[in-house]
Amino acid sequence: MLTKKRYSVKDMVLWTRGETLIYLLYTGIITVLYKVFGFTFLNVPWTPVALIGTAVAFLVGFQNNSAYGRIWEARKIWGAIVNTSRTWGMKIQDMVSNEYSDDPATNEELQRHKKVLIYRHIAWMTALRYAMRTRKSWETQHKAKTNREWSNMIHIPEEVSTLDDNLMMYLSDEERDYVLSKNNKQTALLYLQSKHIRELKEKGLIWEFSFLELENVLESLFTHQGKSERIKNFPYPRQYASLGLYLTRVFTILIPFGLIPEFAEIGETMVGDFFLVGKYFIWIAIPFCAIVSWAFHTMERLARTGENPFEGGPNDVPISTISRGIEIDLRQMLDENPDNIPSQFPEEKNVQM
Repeated sequence: MLTKKRYSVKDMVLWTRGETLIYLLYTGIITVLYKVFGFTFLNVPWTPVALIGTAVAFLVGFQNNSAYGRIWEARKIWGAIVNTSRTWGMKIQDMVSNEYSDDPATNEELQRHKKVLIYRHIAWMTALRYAMRTRKSWETQHKAKTNREWSNMIHIPEEVSTLDDNLMMYLSDEERDYVLSKNNKQTALLYLQSKHIRELKEKGLIWEFSFLELENVLESLFTHQGKSERIKNFPYPRQYASLGLYLTRVFTILIPFGLIPEFAEIGETMVGDFFLVGKYFIWIAIPFCAIVSWAFHTMERLARTGENPFEGGPNDVPISTISRGIEIDLRQMLDENPDNIPSQFPEEKNVQM
């Protein structure tokens, strides 16, 4: 997630420089053929070009709106995870007690149970964010050259260390081996949570109604997890994405054939009064065609980069930062030594991951 006010003009120019140069070169070639070599048959009536442009505008607008909807829904889901995680920590602190126990546990044992339950929750968030960072076949934005340049400037935490190494900090060896043996590791962790609080209920360390409350919190976590997995595992419909890409390319190919003759005609009408301006006016079509092509292509590309909000780009939901923030909150609630609590992931190039 970008945290500065806006992308600079330099950022946008560098991000789209390849396409911009292609559009300038392509339009320049068509202009030379039309003006210098007299290929005046390179002329397409402006009406069909404009109609295609209108269709592209509607389709790309729909695609951008849908992409933003996916990003915003993902952010709301992880916002709900923040709230539910804090609720889990609060209830664990207050509901695990000797109040209804016939065989009271020591304070050290109670604290151990609380720590295990909270650490296991942190492990659940860790497993979930690693699952969200897993590459899908339709997540290809990291393959674009300029996107790779951004990726080289920022570091996705899930690509720096492995899930195994992270789970080691929160789980026992037995639980870690159990979780890693499952396909859906975050689900396995919630099952362990439910099993643990049931055992505490049977020992009387959790009141029956408190047990139901904690089970409701786990149910909410399952709901948030399922919603997050739905966005991750179900892409923006490929038929719309494909049609938007192909129509944008067709439109950018046709633009010079519609605009260059228009500029040539305008230049001819100006020759009598402004000879030099009219004579060379056709060459102004090159930057204008490039600008129009750049605008439509950039809108379409922005939609593609926003389709997958967990891919790890600078415009995606900062699930690593959110997860680490929750971990800090929960471990502070355990009154741990501040030196033992990890710091927040640093921003790199004004991007939160």
